[in-house]
Amino acid sequence: MDEISPVRQWRVPTNLPVTKLAGAVLLVALGLLFADGDPVRLVVAGLAAATLAGWAVRDLVAPVRLAVDPAGLTVIHGFAGRRLLPWPTVEAINVDRRQRLGVTGEVLEIDAGESLHLFGRYDLGATPEEVAAELRAARRYP
Repeated sequence: MDEISPVRQWRVPTNLPVTKLAGAVLLVALGLLFADGDPVRLVVAGLAAATLAGWAVRDLVAPVRLAVDPAGLTVIHGFAGRRLLPWPTVEAINVDRRQRLGVTGEVLEIDAGESLHLFGRYDLGATPEEVAAELRAARRYP
């Protein structure tokens, strides 16, 4: 039987924050280019760019979204904090699949009783199904 590594982490893909920052710069450039002196357009472009940049900063400050070890799961909490979910508090590990507009989306759900933690493909750098399988396997070997 294969031995499970004591610590496994899933993180945001490295190209994602770079793409978000490039999008923020593009929004500012487009706002300046097409605002035609309209302050509302400039403000809207600036707010959208600031939101996208803040989202990218979170990816850079806290790239690891989920980790597993013999003690349990460590999940991101808040903007960049961490929270340990000991194995006894983890009630369920599921993958929710929904189809919208012809596209199927998957979300990893970790139910810890009083809290529910959701992770998408771009949070994990892997498919939620793959991560769920690894978490279930790790849970068997506490």
